[in-house]
Amino acid sequence: MSRRTLLRSTAVGVGAVTLPTLLAACGSGPGGDKNEVTVGSNASDAVPKTAFQAAFDAYEKESGKKVKVNTKDHNDFQENINRYLQGTPDDVFMWFAGYRMQYFAEKGLLTDISDVWQGFTGFSDALKAQSTHAGKQYFVPYYYYPWAVFHRKSLFASKGYQQPKNWDQFIALAKQMTKDGTPVAFSDKDGWPAMGTFDYIDMRLNGYDFHKSLMAGKEAWTDPKVRNVFDTWRELMPYYQKGALGRTWEEAGQSLQQRKTGMAVFGMPHPGSQFPENERDDIDFFAFPEIDPQHGQGAVEAPIDGFLIARKSKNISGAKNLLTWLGKPKAEDVYLRHDPNNVAVNSGADTSGYSALQKKSAELVAGAQQISQFLDRDTRPDFASTVMIQAIQEFIGNPKDVDGLCNKIERQKKTLFSQAAD
Repeated sequence: MSRRTLLRSTAVGVGAVTLPTLLAACGSGPGGDKNEVTVGSNASDAVPKTAFQAAFDAYEKESGKKVKVNTKDHNDFQENINRYLQGTPDDVFMWFAGYRMQYFAEKGLLTDISDVWQGFTGFSDALKAQSTHAGKQYFVPYYYYPWAVFHRKSLFASKGYQQPKNWDQFIALAKQMTKDGTPVAFSDKDGWPAMGTFDYIDMRLNGYDFHKSLMAGKEAWTDPKVRNVFDTWRELMPYYQKGALGRTWEEAGQSLQQRKTGMAVFGMPHPGSQFPENERDDIDFFAFPEIDPQHGQGAVEAPIDGFLIARKSKNISGAKNLLTWLGKPKAEDVYLRHDPNNVAVNSGADTSGYSALQKKSAELVAGAQQISQFLDRDTRPDFASTVMIQAIQEFIGNPKDVDGLCNKIERQKKTLFSQAAD
């Protein structure tokens, strides 16, 4: 599953039920076919779409039941999820672990699947925690993928580039790449790709605990620590490819594939889905470099994707049956045979067919001291969508006014978080 755009419509709130349901589902409806489960899918990219279909086909063959997949454009699905869940959603839908799941559980828009979890094996306590809200489980994790700095092996070999370990080495490499005509790939037209860089710089400078506290609204965006994040990021700006605000993540990934750029801070599926199959072995990565030795490289960004049941599901029993199957190792095995750009979350999954990139990704996450989910998953959806999209894009457009930017974010944060408290 390719990375998601932010939930721009979250701020509409519960009143969104009166608005048009842009993601009209085709559920079975009252008295409908209880042997058919509908799935709302945001897997509109070719690779994950094919992989999910293979998994659903395997379920149909084993269970004798039907799965009707309603695939929507990835960005549209994310931007209208709140209206979708309050309108006529599918029985099952694809979404994310952590805060993004917990937010909708708190709003009462999800079905409790604690009974389904009782039969699961192979999921760690950490995965269960990411699937839980107020002591109840709502989410079935399916795979994860790390964020890192991706590049072509062949480019590094031909130019004699070395994978940097710290920030100074990273900046020196970016500077050399730019001189060589292959700047750092960069995009933020979609509103989320640049967030991965912000997350890593904050965790490398200020540590995981500060980052999590900042995302929770407990730290001030006017804190010098936050200003330092933007000031540090600004050092990298001269070495990015130009026009980031008009470039999609797909285009940035294609520039890496076409050797027009030298490296990119991405999630693993992003370059993988933009490289033809015969070139994927040329993809490599290194962990985001150390900035402050006190925090090292221990924190890793590794979002988890999976499935939930909408509270308004018309076929909850059928939906639970499907999720019971999707939580089995063999369900992940089927998917990953068709999508080598992700890593299984179930310890019972077959990893013997993993590519070198998947093995390295699994090792990176296994060795992590802390794991973050991504800015738009680790904070309130409305704060991510209505404040941080614009703020980061403003920074990209004008990286000089850090004080003004931080003051603006803090004012908006206080307004949103105080409204939530009321």
